[in-house]
Amino acid sequence: MFTGIITALGTVQAIEPLGEGKDMRLVIATPWPDTAAIALGASIACSGCCLTAVSLHADRFAVDASAETLACTTLGTWKIGTQVNLERSLKVGDELGGHIVSGHVDGVGTTLSKTAENGSIRWRFQVPMALARFIAAKGSVAIDGTSLTVNDVQGDTFGVNIIPHTASVTRFGTLAPGDAVNIEIDMLARYVARLSDMRIAETR
Repeated sequence: MFTGIITALGTVQAIEPLGEGKDMRLVIATPWPDTAAIALGASIACSGCCLTAVSLHADRFAVDASAETLACTTLGTWKIGTQVNLERSLKVGDELGGHIVSGHVDGVGTTLSKTAENGSIRWRFQVPMALARFIAAKGSVAIDGTSLTVNDVQGDTFGVNIIPHTASVTRFGTLAPGDAVNIEIDMLARYVARLSDMRIAETR
């Protein structure tokens, strides 16, 4: 489990195919001072995707991504030099500064626009209609692993505001219209929608 509070901005350092299939090993450089001290097998959220650390060094770590993960997230488009939002898993007693994030990407969204709005930037994203029903104004959403509050919703598009600090410590600093992003809907919204669907089915 994670909180959606990004603690480092990593960079893809190497991409290595695994075996004869389409799985890949991704080596990610990190500014963390204690990367080598992370437990082997630990979970690390990489731009919102929960991955297992399979190799650890002083300034980098490696994770393996299956063909399914590469196809269903933005990871399949990563190249050497791609910036990655990083967060280590939540520990009991840690401050929950964002919202509960599982690290299981629900789908890929598209960055539509960025507009200056007072001291922040209003970003707009489009998501598949299957996910749009779970996104509500003033609710939570994780974009590339970053916990954010939804400001407005219009059909399959929604907007969030990014303050300068968030832009400086996450991938939002280099994000551009047209870029794909990993989307994880709020866990609470998922279960509320499920219960609503069940009640509707029971009344038919």
